Parts: sequence; structure tokens; C-alpha cells
Amino acid sequence: MKRFKKFIFSPVVTVAAFVAAAGLLIFSSVGGARAALTYFSETYASHVELFDIGVTLMENDRDISWRNYGEEADGQWDENIGALVGNMLPEGEKLTLGKTYAEELKIRNSGTINQYARVRIYKYWVDENGEKLLNLDPGYIDLHFVNIGTDWLEDESARTPERTILYYSRLLNSGEESPIFADTLTINGEIAYIVSQVTGEDGTTTSVYDYNGARFIVEAKVDAVQEDNAEAAALSAWGRQVSVDEQSGVLSLD
Repeated sequence: MKRFKKFIFSPVVTVAAFVAAAGLLIFSSVGGARAALTYFSETYASHVELFDIGVTLMENDRDISWRNYGEEADGQWDENIGALVGNMLPEGEKLTLGKTYAEELKIRNSGTINQYARVRIYKYWVDENGEKLLNLDPGYIDLHFVNIGTDWLEDESARTPERTILYYSRLLNSGEESPIFADTLTINGEIAYIVSQVTGEDGTTTSVYDYNGARFIVEAKVDAVQEDNAEAAALSAWGRQVSVDEQSGVLSLD
């Protein structure tokens, strides 16, 4: 269990919970997985109890990462920092270029109040020392998104080659699971043909595959805000202007 510090910055009610998970595989052979740090916003006000909120990231119908606040207002929460893609391959199987693997990602409201949620997905490559590789295109990491434009809305203004930000377009009730926002993961086989020419001290030139020793990383970071005053809460916690229809509860991006 963890403890948090409470800050009251304004009368606007803003409750936010954040959970993150990341996964990586060594390109040439299956390696371990790691997770990004889990964190949460310290911007909220007092008359909505923080222990009411919780959010869970799910992978292939398994809980991967979560942050849930306790039933008592004692400043404690339960969390798990999980790893994506760690169980994607069958035991003993090595990653195959061009092969499509099941990677169904969704979220669940594991708190006791209704909430709105978003997911930030990052894809990139690192070398053996964990340094980011700029010569390998994140586009070769094909996490296939689904239900975009209907259940999930993409913030296209925030899109980069590495980053995709999705907002769940409906109110996620307590205990409810969202539709999936991704269903498969494939490493594009064309990466095997990316070769650089390296000249040695003796003047000889050697062809080197750019992916040698590289690892791909996929991160998913989920954050949620409460139903009450959701527009102000989203602006405070996410820095993003959204609109919520009072009748249907449907969220749209301004």
C-alpha cells in the first residue's frame, strides 16, 4: 500500500487516477518485460473522496496494471505496475518478424464512482543500454488500433510517430470494462532489410543490421477523472478541453 499527499488548489472538483504499464522484447530473442512508473495527479478538491476512484489496464482479458484507492479515507491505495507483451509469446517461442500476435488492450473502472478515461500509447526502440534509437522508425511497431472514431476518440493534434492519445467517448461506470482500443501487435518484417555501412579503422566497410541489439518498447498510460464537473476536471488533470453532453454523457474533443 502507498500513501499520498493531498493538495487543494481550487474549488473545482478534480479527481484523477493514473496507471501505466510498458512492455519490451529483445528483438533477436524473447527478453524480460518492464513497466513504466505509475503515478497520479495531485490536483483535486476535498468534497469528492479520492478513495472512490480506481482504474485498471487490461491485456488479453488479464489485469496488468491498476491503481485503486482504499475503502477508508486513510490516504492509502493499492497498485500494481505490470508489464505489457510479457505474456504475448507462447513459452519457448521467439519473436517472429511479420507475425501478428494477439494484444487486446482495454480498461476497467475498478473504483466506486463513474469516470471518464484516456490512454496514452508510446512506441519506440532502445539499444542494449536503454538509450532511444532514432534511426529505427516507431512505425515498424504495429500496434493495431480498433474502435477509433466510435468508442475511442484520437486526439489527432497530439499525434506523433511515437505517441497516440485516445479518449474513451462514453462514461465508464463503476465496474465496467471499455471496448478494446487495440487488438494485435506486429513487428514489420521490412525492418530486417534496414542496413547501415560501417567503416572500420582499417578502411574496410561492413554492413550492419540496424536492429542488432535493439528492443522495441510499448507503453500504455491510463488516467481517469470523475463524472462530476468532468469538463473542468479533464482540463485540470489532462490540460485538454473536452465537452460532455449532459443528456447522453458522451465525451467529445473540442
